[in-house]
Amino acid sequence: MAVIFTATIKLDDAGKWFIELKDEADGRSEICFDIDEFEKNIEKLGDDYGGYIDEVKWQKDDNVPPFVMDEIRVLMAEHRAKIEEERGEPITPVAQKNKE
Repeated sequence: MAVIFTATIKLDDAGKWFIELKDEADGRSEICFDIDEFEKNIEKLGDDYGGYIDEVKWQKDDNVPPFVMDEIRVLMAEHRAKIEEERGEPITPVAQKNKE
């Protein structure tokens, strides 16, 4: 069985973004209001699968503007760079390919 999560970027009533993280196997979901919370929740959900996740499918609601997507991309890239610096190695195949 593949472990697949869906991360959907949404806006609350005040226009602030959040990420709804959903385990496609059992329907559990977590709401993440920042990247640190997303990391904690994805680890928590992934613990049920020994920490192994096959795929995270990213989606967004239709009302999410491009600047929000850009903000999240930058935050995710900064977060990935921090983790890679701490580990001393790339954590994604794309990061490895770009360094070669």
